[in-house]
Amino acid sequence: MEAAVQNLVPGIDADCGGNCMCATCHVILGAEWTARLDPALDEEKEMLRLTPELTATSRLACQVPVSPALDGMVVQLPEFQM
Repeated sequence: MEAAVQNLVPGIDADCGGNCMCATCHVILGAEWTARLDPALDEEKEMLRLTPELTATSRLACQVPVSPALDGMVVQLPEFQM
């Protein structure tokens, strides 16, 4: 989420500043990338339930820790955020 905000990625508003309280950094990951992450915690799942385009691989970008294991990851933005 921080990288998206710093690079002015349209559609990533991050209104709560990365505190998992707004879902304005909703991204959709490919299944291969989702498998590399820890499962979403209940707090993140609750926020995602508020989004109109929830998918099985939806995550909040603020809850995706950047690591070398994610090098090359591509994320999709939900239609409503564009």
